[in-house]
Amino acid sequence: MAADYQNNNPLLEDFLFPPYDAIQPKHVSPAILSLLDQLESNLVELETRGEPTWPKLVEPLENIKDRLSVVWGIVNHLNAVMDSPELRSAIEEVQPEKVKFELRLDQSKPIYTAFKAIRQSSEWESLNEARKRIVEAQIKEAVLNGVSLEDDKRKRFNEIQQELEKLAQQFEENILDATNKFEKLITDKKDIEGMTATGLAMAAQMAVSKGHENATAENGPWVVTLAGPSYRSIMQHAKNRSLREELYRAYVTRASTGVLDNTEIINHILKLRLEKAKLLGFDNYAEVSMETKMATVDKAEELIEELCNACHSSAIQDMEDLEIFAKGHNAVEANQLRHWDINFWSERLRESRCDINEEELRAFFPLSRVIEGLFSLGKKLFGINIYPADGLAPVWNNDVRFYCVKNLSDVPIAYFYFDPYSRPYGKRGGGWVDLVVGRSRVLSHDATSHRLPVVHIVCNQTPPSADKPSLMTFREVEVLFHEFGHALQHMLTNQDEGLVSGTKGIEWDAVELPSQFMEHWCYQRDTLMSIAKHYKTGESLPEDICSKLLATRTFRAGSELLRQLRFASVDLELHKNYIPGGLESVFDIDQRVSRKTQVMPLQPEDRFLCSFSHIFADTYAAGYYCYQWAEVLAADAFSAFEEAGLNNEKAVKETGIRFRETVLALGGGKSPLQVFIDFRGREPSPEPLRRYYGLKPALAVS
Repeated sequence: MAADYQNNNPLLEDFLFPPYDAIQPKHVSPAILSLLDQLESNLVELETRGEPTWPKLVEPLENIKDRLSVVWGIVNHLNAVMDSPELRSAIEEVQPEKVKFELRLDQSKPIYTAFKAIRQSSEWESLNEARKRIVEAQIKEAVLNGVSLEDDKRKRFNEIQQELEKLAQQFEENILDATNKFEKLITDKKDIEGMTATGLAMAAQMAVSKGHENATAENGPWVVTLAGPSYRSIMQHAKNRSLREELYRAYVTRASTGVLDNTEIINHILKLRLEKAKLLGFDNYAEVSMETKMATVDKAEELIEELCNACHSSAIQDMEDLEIFAKGHNAVEANQLRHWDINFWSERLRESRCDINEEELRAFFPLSRVIEGLFSLGKKLFGINIYPADGLAPVWNNDVRFYCVKNLSDVPIAYFYFDPYSRPYGKRGGGWVDLVVGRSRVLSHDATSHRLPVVHIVCNQTPPSADKPSLMTFREVEVLFHEFGHALQHMLTNQDEGLVSGTKGIEWDAVELPSQFMEHWCYQRDTLMSIAKHYKTGESLPEDICSKLLATRTFRAGSELLRQLRFASVDLELHKNYIPGGLESVFDIDQRVSRKTQVMPLQPEDRFLCSFSHIFADTYAAGYYCYQWAEVLAADAFSAFEEAGLNNEKAVKETGIRFRETVLALGGGKSPLQVFIDFRGREPSPEPLRRYYGLKPALAVS
């Protein structure tokens, strides 16, 4: 039977698009083990016969790295969008062997020596910039992966890597399980008063899925959960303060108790990362992280401090505004607002200032119309056409759409999957983009051009109900634009060197530039009007509502930025100064940091760190500040379009093409600072970010 799974294994097929409709958990272990055997043979041959030349070193190495990345990426993707005990078990079985091979590859001394030979050869100066960056990156990555360590130290380094990979996987699984574990049945309509029609419909649908087959939005019963759309709906709209408190406390303590407790996993991860840093000769893990960033630890801390200074007074004013507003509505909690009150009263204040509520606004953002407007913007800015291609590639869920991206000559240049809706009990929360395959000359199927990029775009927005299509909140619109920006950098790259195409090889604090740049277009009037059409009547968003919505860009902007700075600050503090087993726990550090980055003190029981997957199960360890670093770049990039004239179609198109040909096209083949200068004509300025957020002029970045 095992041999059959290997011989007829969809993961091992030579596919243009992954056979998602055929892949099952039983295929994972035999596929990965067979692939690793094959790649080990390829690696031995490369080490034995390889020479320090591009065709005989870099190209075969790209083949090895890509094959593992593609197959393991498919498995990881399925784990994120259709989690199951069987898939978890399969991953757990083969993950150690996968990590073992990656370490073997990364620590190959023959390959490391060959790259150093290229660097020192007479041919070095004749290499183009992209190839030089590949060589230098491979040398640096080898060192950071332990190639220079002596036997005992290398053995310990490898043990650490194995354990870290296992811990990250467990951390993410615990969050998903803890999120799914919480559900609350509500039978009395008074307990759910204030909820929007969409929220009630969603809660009734969840109740039906839980066996309450007669549940309706009007009469219940209703089931609410900690999944994003359900949780946000309660926190923003439920008048029942005790219900908001119950969900808030559950949310900030996810994965912090019992068998799903991530506390010791966090402690172990931080201890191992520090030990790893010491083995490599660094003082702390933050220094290791900065080796692949534009910034240094000092520069990152400096940016965080300057942003805190710039937005702190605005955040204090935001809180005072909420208190005054709540008092004006005779709220009993007005004199002592708590965390579970903030989103509720913020939404009421926003409704008052905007003269429109979220439910009415949703009606103007049906997913189909937003997608249409987003694709039109892509054509306007970057000269691309996007067409539905459903049926061309197998998908993992019937809600998933597939699209083809073409240039204006109608030639395909990329493809992407779009998985839009929240699916509790199987799909990870949040939004993200994953690369399926990247652009590459070496890996082209026809050996005459280049392989076309294929990506996943995954969101977790409100699904359609029985009588309505998926109607988006404005925040969900922003998330979609954000993720589309990430996808564009993969899809519109013109780098044929696969090791630096798309986001590969880019210093990580610049990776968020395109995503945050695209968010700015949500607040551009013409773009907003193009995507905002009533789902029933087709009427455009009324002009006065459009103006008010655009004006909300600075609504509580100081508070939202300060919230992000808490995450960035505690991340750096944990990876720079935390002493495992010391007097301060990780939660003590979070509380201490938050006293500087929060207007309202954290709840004593706050265990947000136990669900902070960005830094404990993803690639943002000692790097969450990257969001703020790239935000400065993105705001300045968008200001180039303002300077060109947003109403000047020709100028906008020219600026968009320049953005495409630099920021989106050059990948990791050029330093991100130089890429930005190529687009903007100068180094980045923090002034546009200050202006967009309405912050005081204390912000300065050097």
